[in-house]
Amino acid sequence: MAPKRPRGAGAFPKPVESPAPNPPDPAELYAALDLGTNSCRMLIAQPKGSQFHVVDSFSKSVQLGAGLESTGRLSRASMGRTVQALRICQQKLKRHKVRRMRLVATEACRRAKNSREFIRQVKRETGLQLDIIQPEEEARLAVISCAPLVSTKTEQLLVVDIGGGSTELVWIDLTSVPKRDRPRSIMRLHSGFQTADSPFPAAKVVDWISVPLGVATLRDQFRDVEDDAARFALMSWFFEENLSEFSPYADEQTREGFQIVGTSGTVTTVAASHLGLKRYDRTKVDGLRMTSDQIDKVIRNYLSLGPQGRRRDPRIGQDRQALIMSGSAILQALLRCWPTDRLSVADRGLREGLLYAQMSADGVLEDGPF
Repeated sequence: MAPKRPRGAGAFPKPVESPAPNPPDPAELYAALDLGTNSCRMLIAQPKGSQFHVVDSFSKSVQLGAGLESTGRLSRASMGRTVQALRICQQKLKRHKVRRMRLVATEACRRAKNSREFIRQVKRETGLQLDIIQPEEEARLAVISCAPLVSTKTEQLLVVDIGGGSTELVWIDLTSVPKRDRPRSIMRLHSGFQTADSPFPAAKVVDWISVPLGVATLRDQFRDVEDDAARFALMSWFFEENLSEFSPYADEQTREGFQIVGTSGTVTTVAASHLGLKRYDRTKVDGLRMTSDQIDKVIRNYLSLGPQGRRRDPRIGQDRQALIMSGSAILQALLRCWPTDRLSVADRGLREGLLYAQMSADGVLEDGPF
């Protein structure tokens, strides 16, 4: 019997993660690697209808940006950890004989003075060629990865990608798009945020911003504040100050027809805590909808636990416990600005966006409903 879909989950299916029934043809495989400030993640997949089968995956916390805030450089230790992780990725790519791939690095490599040296080291030691992408492409990839979670009832959409070194926000107006075509119109943004020449009713990107504060960089800026609650409050208000140049910042947004889609380890961890999961389960988390009040309750519980309690909480996990309060501070700031009864949790992001973009460009995805 198929598992029941969790209450509040999105109306569209997720990328299929079970292995394909037969060994995949290497000619059909695509790979996407996302090297962020905190994590190295990769997916290998093959197209299946309007979605894809995940054939293999990899995820490791490498903390590439450790110390970057104070030195402006990637440390020898963090580069060493990352190269070790990338070697595993290279072995998986070789084993599956993947030919089509996009391997990208984001904020840590954008900011580090020695990032070019690091990219050359990666090429020399693993054979992998990393591409440092700019904030607009990072924001665009996050948006298209979340397209299946967009409701047909949504008129105003805010997509938020909370990363390790930066946070991308994209505000999209869907009022001119027929309801049934709204999720698909988001997917069409893979070629760029300017869609004036599109023959289809277009999703209008009102504004987007890349704030150079993510869970790792925001935490590092306030590391010297000893009081837990005070540090959290300062992080939240500081992040909000950095939203002032985002044009919808001062807008009063009615909850009707407004949806936020949040993609990040922070959002999925908050969702897992809300559900009381002792072991993380993506099928229960991805697509879950939460209200501002439910999220606020989880965050207040994190604060009441304190640092020691959060370390022991199985819902948070060892990899996330050091970063959950800076991520929660960002999330709280966003919900203070734009309260919503519909924040959709996306356990998906850059890798899925990279896969969709490659497959769409090659015309191997069916242009049907999600």
